[in-house]
Amino acid sequence: MTVTVAYKKGVKLSEEQIAEIEAAKTKPIVYDEDSPELTPAMEKAFLLAARNRNRYKKEIS
Repeated sequence: MTVTVAYKKGVKLSEEQIAEIEAAKTKPIVYDEDSPELTPAMEKAFLLAARNRNRYKKEIS
């Protein structure tokens, strides 16, 4: 299950939220057919796409 939370800059997390984050750090990553483990080539392509996206965002701002 995925939970999405909107974070507003400057708002502090509650103790409960911090505990949930810490608990999530200890859980294993579960791969499946919808989200397979990335091969080194896929990871490289993903990082390159993210860098290009971020470079473009800086030019617009």
